[in-house]
Amino acid sequence: MTQRRIVFVVYPRFQLLDLTGPHEVFGQAAERLPEGSGYLVEIVAPQPGAVRASHGVDVVPTSTVQRCGGPLDTLVVVGGPGDREAADDEHLVRWLRAAAGRARRVASVCTGAFLLARAGLLDGRRAVTHWGSCERLAREYPQVTVAPDHIFVRDGEVWTSAGVTAGMDLALALVEEDHGPEVSRAVARQLVMFVQRPGGQAQFSTQLAAQRPTREPLREVQAWVTGHLADDLTVRVLAERAGMSERNLTRVFRAETGRTPAAYVETVRVEAARALLETTDTTVDAIARVCGFGTAETLHRRFKHTLGVTPGQYRHHFSTAR
Repeated sequence: MTQRRIVFVVYPRFQLLDLTGPHEVFGQAAERLPEGSGYLVEIVAPQPGAVRASHGVDVVPTSTVQRCGGPLDTLVVVGGPGDREAADDEHLVRWLRAAAGRARRVASVCTGAFLLARAGLLDGRRAVTHWGSCERLAREYPQVTVAPDHIFVRDGEVWTSAGVTAGMDLALALVEEDHGPEVSRAVARQLVMFVQRPGGQAQFSTQLAAQRPTREPLREVQAWVTGHLADDLTVRVLAERAGMSERNLTRVFRAETGRTPAAYVETVRVEAARALLETTDTTVDAIARVCGFGTAETLHRRFKHTLGVTPGQYRHHFSTAR
């Protein structure tokens, strides 16, 4: 077995952890593999010399993209505040497109997805980026199907990850694909990581993440929903509360918040259940009733669909009540 060649692409004002996090995962994996069978990691940049990351740390690449020839195992494009300027670099974008043809697989961390999209490498594929940039990715590249609630997404041999530390989750998944679960588990233990992080990317408040409506009736409805999760929260009820028709409420709610009233209600209910699972020892049955899911089975299905884990698994990892 030969070493797998991993090439990271950086550019001015990249996010340092997008590079160092996955880089460390591959390095830790290499230490646990027979000599000559691990990873050979390189860093390349559009121009020679040190590249300054977004918070002032200089990184000296292995070489430039012009000098990076030959076959690659994995091409990884990092993200960061400089992604817009990097995506406008036609030479870099052309090189990415050509280099992808020499790679077994292609990956991005955080907003590095925008460079892959600019190179046409995400056309017709599912992808993810930092939660704060998912709407921009969907708007600027409508040919890409954005999956905002995922830590990372694999579509064929193209992998994309969510923000910052999610790049480590992606790298761990790549290691597992290459060398099996025992190696990935050993690396995860060393780096104090989950082998597969529970939950989706939405590790932030729904109330804060949702765009605040400009219309007072919609703001009142949002506040009322939070205090009445166990009540009937159908669109009919919410429309009556807002003094609107069901059709008009759905239209203006989606226009101002980016989601339907029903989707908003379900997300707030899931978030409330998460908070109770984290901070109390209340039974799952009781949490399901209080949060408006009715039964534990329904709560179980919604958690699996939204977060990728069961309520019990979520409590096991995140409870502070023990």
